Amino acid sequence: MGNRNVKSRSGNQGWENRLSRKTLEELGWLSYTCSATYLRFGRALHARMEEGQMTGPADYRVISEHAYALGKVERGYTGRSLYVNVDTGVIEERPVTQQMKDIFIGGRGFGVWRLWNAVKGTTKWNDPENELVISSGPVGGTTNYPGSGKSIVVSLSPLTGGVIDSNAGGYFGPYLKFAGWDALEIQGKATENVIVFINGVKGTVQLLACPDTDINTHVLAEKLLHEFADSDDPRDIAAISTVSTGSGAEHARWGCLNFSFFDLKRRALRIKQAGRGGTGTVFRDKKIAALVVKSPAVGPTSNQPADLKRIQEVGARITKEIMKLDASQCDMRRVGTAHLVEIMDEYDLLPTHNYKFGCHPDSGNISSSVWRERFGQNMPDGCWLGCTMSCSHAVDDFLLQTGPYKGSRVLVDGPEYETAGGSANAGIFDPEFVLEMNFYCDTYGIDTISFTTGLAFVMECYEAGLIGSDATGGLDLRFGNKEAAMEVLHQIGRGDGFGVIVGQGIRCMKKTFARDYGADPAFMQDIGMEAKGLEYSEYVTKESLAMQGGYGLALKGPQHDEAWLIFMDMVNNQIPTFEDKAEALHYFPMWRTWFGLVGHCKLPWNDVEPENNAQTAEPAKVPEHVENYCDVFAGVTGTEVTPADLILQSERVYNFQRVFGVRLGLGTREHDAIPYRSVGPVTEEEYESRAERYDGQLQDQLNVDPDGKSTAEKMDILRAHREKQYETLIDAVYKRRGWTPNGVPTIAKLEELGIDFPDVVEVVKPHQ
Repeated sequence: MGNRNVKSRSGNQGWENRLSRKTLEELGWLSYTCSATYLRFGRALHARMEEGQMTGPADYRVISEHAYALGKVERGYTGRSLYVNVDTGVIEERPVTQQMKDIFIGGRGFGVWRLWNAVKGTTKWNDPENELVISSGPVGGTTNYPGSGKSIVVSLSPLTGGVIDSNAGGYFGPYLKFAGWDALEIQGKATENVIVFINGVKGTVQLLACPDTDINTHVLAEKLLHEFADSDDPRDIAAISTVSTGSGAEHARWGCLNFSFFDLKRRALRIKQAGRGGTGTVFRDKKIAALVVKSPAVGPTSNQPADLKRIQEVGARITKEIMKLDASQCDMRRVGTAHLVEIMDEYDLLPTHNYKFGCHPDSGNISSSVWRERFGQNMPDGCWLGCTMSCSHAVDDFLLQTGPYKGSRVLVDGPEYETAGGSANAGIFDPEFVLEMNFYCDTYGIDTISFTTGLAFVMECYEAGLIGSDATGGLDLRFGNKEAAMEVLHQIGRGDGFGVIVGQGIRCMKKTFARDYGADPAFMQDIGMEAKGLEYSEYVTKESLAMQGGYGLALKGPQHDEAWLIFMDMVNNQIPTFEDKAEALHYFPMWRTWFGLVGHCKLPWNDVEPENNAQTAEPAKVPEHVENYCDVFAGVTGTEVTPADLILQSERVYNFQRVFGVRLGLGTREHDAIPYRSVGPVTEEEYESRAERYDGQLQDQLNVDPDGKSTAEKMDILRAHREKQYETLIDAVYKRRGWTPNGVPTIAKLEELGIDFPDVVEVVKPHQ
């Protein structure tokens, strides 16, 4: 029977169809010469499984198992996806069709398509049929072009109720593909903590019972790296990647997923986060402790590309640019995204005190110069093989001062800009706090963006008298109180106290504070920096109408990975008209969507630019690098594409995901509303802090003389103007995208894109 492949359909039923003879031999259960012996020993194995005696790696009990033919990747695809139901134990292979590849490409597209077919319009995030889908993409895992190590997670979000897509660096997505799978779908709810182990060397998938009680990432993921590796050889450990979260994800809707990789220089676990939208919360609601994948050896030909030389040529070109230009541009190799702290502060874009202000005199305490000194190894760190951007930095040997691991010395991944900027948003400018908070958010499985933005909202509510110490359990949650802030985080990790209320997110907090403490709903709506239920990432948008749209019109909620237009709009005035802004809000979300379809990181696109980029016709698009991506996609898949083709690929998935929102009762104009603080000053303190700016705008833009008017009167006039501008922007964007005035893709648009499937058309018909 040799490498005969057998399929599993359910739990402990049909064991003969689950385990091949080769698998039984490898488990030490079988030495056979005929089928009768195979069946006899197989039945004994089945009995041992029923009695709970069969074990997987490190004595984890096997709930179900599936053996599969390893095969190989062809032009970026394996041609199949893996489905695991953690409740029933079903493990099965599902074909990746040519239509899937043509329409949905990979990554986020595969995730949205699989999820669409798994749920109904009434499905909630914590229903068993909700899925977590993880995929890389056809270009994911390329080692000859930087930034090709992305994994994209798709699920229904505990925060928004809609489709969330969140991406992470690390090795898991590429390893999953090289183990034989274009995507992993997880459905159901387990009755005990489980691990899904994909052995891409032996060709087995196991659903394992996990007895571990400490599920926090820095403990569990470290343990699993060693237990599932073939030996203690660092190269064997580096062949393992995990996905995990932590105890905080059990108690908050802000749960993130940590994607691990083994840092060979440090001989230590490293993690990158799929942070946004609560995917870690879904993970723990399903009682998943971890996902583990073991990959075969990785190299330039692992994707079996159509034209390796073509990829190598463009990869060599951008690598030369990075090595020559990075230090004088964004300095990603030495400090990563943390270089943005001082830039945002300089341009009045660094959020402080719940986005009231855009700069602070103490911001230097958490600026890039501080992190440059703290980052370990004194060399570039990458989160995927061959990525010369190497922006994944870490602080070594950090001594924890609080919490359950107090006194331990740990490795802290980051901080990224968003984590440091979020600390500023809470009025805390202490680098030790940033690192402590960063570590505990990671190991508890909590999104640092939602945590800090949510904390800033709580602090403003506390200082404004909307809630008091009776609500906070005695915590003095004024801006800048780092001890109280850290205690809230530990409460989320433990699942007790005020932290449990905070961890439900700003949208839930607004309802709770109004109902239980009589807080003013209208004021909280203005200052609660969430849209669609997702907390804002860390940029002040009051002076950039295009960025207000970039946040408010983002499908999943206000995350900057769809469109970051502040500099084009506010600083460089490159998109002055509504039509210009609408065009930018068409192109850039579609372009950035593309990275999530193929398994790329966006940073090598525009965080280093060719020397002549400023002289090109459209420098914001970095046209040379866009052409690079055409070469890389064609080099891997064999399909020739133009830049317009890449936008079209994204437009299909983007519009499909918008329709998905409509199917779930979302995805219309009312859900694209944003809090007024994203648009303009809510309080008199805010207005008066920038009175010269706002008074000048009244005079220059509205021909209103501010003299003799109270601050409240001036604020009312400015608000009416800015809110009207936002609505006008929405009209222009919807028109450009081919949507109705209520934000629903037209049937004509669906036909144009080739996604006018009957069930898709049925969703939009009532909205035409």
